[in-house]
Amino acid sequence: MPLRARPDRCLRASGAWLHLFPQRSAVQYHRNMSSVEISKSPRWLWIAVLWGGMGLFDATQTVVSMHSQGMHHAWTQLFFTILFSWMPWALATPVVMYLGRRFPPVRLRPVSIWFIHLGGVAIIDLVSAAWRAFMEVAMNPWANPSGPGSFTSLWSQTFNNGLLAAIIFYASILAISYVLESRERISHQQAETARLNEQLSKAQLDALRHQLEPHFLFNALNAVAALVREERNDDAVDMIAGLSDLLRHVLQDCSKQEVTLREELELLDKYLAIQKVRFSDRLHIDANIPAEFLEAQVPSLVLQPIVENALKHGIAKQIQGGTVRIGASRLNGHLLLSVYNDGPPLSGDWENTASGVGISNLVTRLRGLYGDDTKYGRGCGTHRQRFKDVTT
Repeated sequence: MPLRARPDRCLRASGAWLHLFPQRSAVQYHRNMSSVEISKSPRWLWIAVLWGGMGLFDATQTVVSMHSQGMHHAWTQLFFTILFSWMPWALATPVVMYLGRRFPPVRLRPVSIWFIHLGGVAIIDLVSAAWRAFMEVAMNPWANPSGPGSFTSLWSQTFNNGLLAAIIFYASILAISYVLESRERISHQQAETARLNEQLSKAQLDALRHQLEPHFLFNALNAVAALVREERNDDAVDMIAGLSDLLRHVLQDCSKQEVTLREELELLDKYLAIQKVRFSDRLHIDANIPAEFLEAQVPSLVLQPIVENALKHGIAKQIQGGTVRIGASRLNGHLLLSVYNDGPPLSGDWENTASGVGISNLVTRLRGLYGDDTKYGRGCGTHRQRFKDVTT
């Protein structure tokens, strides 16, 4: 009997129940996590802002302090001389960062690495001193009546005076570069770990789903064999035809972990058609699925093992058969799926009885999809699992 959406009504709370209670998932992986890239602002912009800020502060402080002391200099020329004297360090910063990556000074040996960095300090200081000497010769910012002096003497003096500062600046650039590189490396590792975890989770879910399909096929073939033994050959042929149609439907959606409730009910309808052949008039299906829930996302093959469990442990235990009721309702803004059968009650120690492949597989797959906040119960208990919120 086809499963149809019917007006919502309460199901009687008797017999054996198995519920699926959806809540919002606490841990989710973005589907595009495999393409995560670490966003980085242009380094040249940060370098320009850093050194420009230092040059502006140095120039402003020098001019203001000297002017307040009553000194007389060419203030505009002095301001721009000090400001632009930081430009060689701004241009050299990417080179220093490259040398830090290419020759990391983290060990005492080999000594050649340290000579490379000392050479880098000396070259940058020479270039910076030459640039500062050139600007002083060209603009005479100190307003010296006799002139700023020769380029060679200013170059040598500026180089010697700035050597210690050059070592400090160089070491600071290396340290900051190392911190930034470590941060980026950690971010990349975290993104890669998340991507691998997502792939591992998907592989595990696929394996569990593929495990469920042969389990279902095995049970269906057992049912066919039972019909043959009972010499119900026509029913066996009808069941094989229905099984073929069902397997075709399952294989078409084998790559999906989640489907709409409508698709899940269509598959369940095919499965129940097979079981109707086996149980004949002993099996009655009562579906209560409001139309507003049909587009809700649920795990694929979530209802089939539960219904199979209800048939095996409930309906098949009674000579007169029984009824399986399938319901969907809203509970605190979440989707509640219910499967009920009016077969004999479970034994008192059902909690200590291990579940079969179908149910245990389902619980494991649900935990993989929605996290560890899962409670499973039968009889008067409930099976709680997080699905997506129901919105209408």
